[in-house]
Amino acid sequence: MDGDRRGWRQCLLAGAVFAVCMAGTTLPTPLYGLYQEKFGFSELVVTVVYAVYAFGVIGVLLLAGNASDAVGRRPVLLAGLGFSAASAVCFLCATAMGWLYAGRLLSGLSAGLFTGAATVYVMELAPPGGASRATFVATAANMGGLGCGPLLAGVLAQYAPWPLYLPFVVHLFLVAVSAAVVLGLDETVRERRPLRTVRPQRPGVPPQVRSVFGPAAIAAFVGFALFGVFTSVSPAFLSESLDVDNRAVSGLVVSLAFFASTAGQLAVGRVGVGRSLPLGCAGLLGGLALLAGALVWDLLALVVASALVGGVGQGLAFRGALSAVAGASPPDRRAAVVSTLFVVAYAGISVPVIGVGLLVEPIGLEGAGLVFIACMAALVGAAAVYLLRRPVRADA
Repeated sequence: MDGDRRGWRQCLLAGAVFAVCMAGTTLPTPLYGLYQEKFGFSELVVTVVYAVYAFGVIGVLLLAGNASDAVGRRPVLLAGLGFSAASAVCFLCATAMGWLYAGRLLSGLSAGLFTGAATVYVMELAPPGGASRATFVATAANMGGLGCGPLLAGVLAQYAPWPLYLPFVVHLFLVAVSAAVVLGLDETVRERRPLRTVRPQRPGVPPQVRSVFGPAAIAAFVGFALFGVFTSVSPAFLSESLDVDNRAVSGLVVSLAFFASTAGQLAVGRVGVGRSLPLGCAGLLGGLALLAGALVWDLLALVVASALVGGVGQGLAFRGALSAVAGASPPDRRAAVVSTLFVVAYAGISVPVIGVGLLVEPIGLEGAGLVFIACMAALVGAAAVYLLRRPVRADA
């Protein structure tokens, strides 16, 4: 009994550390408007600054995504916290655009290290028989942390002094506490190897997985693209088109999408993998339609509804995609296939977002948003039709 209690305590502490790191990756979201006023850059630059984060995540996933299997979970998490702290320092020292690019890149490196290692660590620290609850802890920590970042920064920027500094000072304090927590946790990798034994992971999709991987990857791509637009340009839309200048409200709207995604991921256990992918695609289509309505009629209520519906759809689609792809993959290729899915997903928060930024100047923010919505709706609609004709196995 005491062992179970200790196991759950360590599992929850590891989840809290996971949440702190992920919160740091979305912390700048409601602050981009202030940086635009300070440095005078365009909306395109906002999207590029945001997308640099995705490049950092993809790079780590490909080059060192399996590092914690070799050197241990704790060293990798400590390295991730180090990158997170360095990112906060870059934002604190930001006197030119280069600091923002560096901060976002370091933030991507921290998320890339944490995404796999922390998820596995949380599950390994749980006592025997607690896999389901531990998965919930990892999911809630990941998406909940992403949601807490813009909410924390928005509240501090709106109601506390030093809006471009205090959020990162608070985050540095939380990172320091998290590092102390990690040092007190048990290491779960028993046979550790030197760092030089870590090899880059080669993405790949075996022929027998391709029929599942295609629609799953499209759904993951669109879901992450929707999050990318929410976190990069929705604060500007709220301010310019809806006259919402309260940064706490902007942060809350973005946070709702991540919290809704957590609910969607948890619902997969009830609806099953076979139905979660098409339902997730339907939710993404609904979220995109609501976002289009918000752009056309300038209604805050539709933005909120889009965040909630699209967030649930993203959660259903992504966890369903992950389960379906992992279930269809041969055991000796599973890690490579899942890494490929993550690479496609994170590409979704870079390429389409930059595209929106390129279109803002010639056709405006609303026009760029509508073009983005039309393209993403076509993609996810095609995936939904394919899944209805060839459903994913329910036992994946």
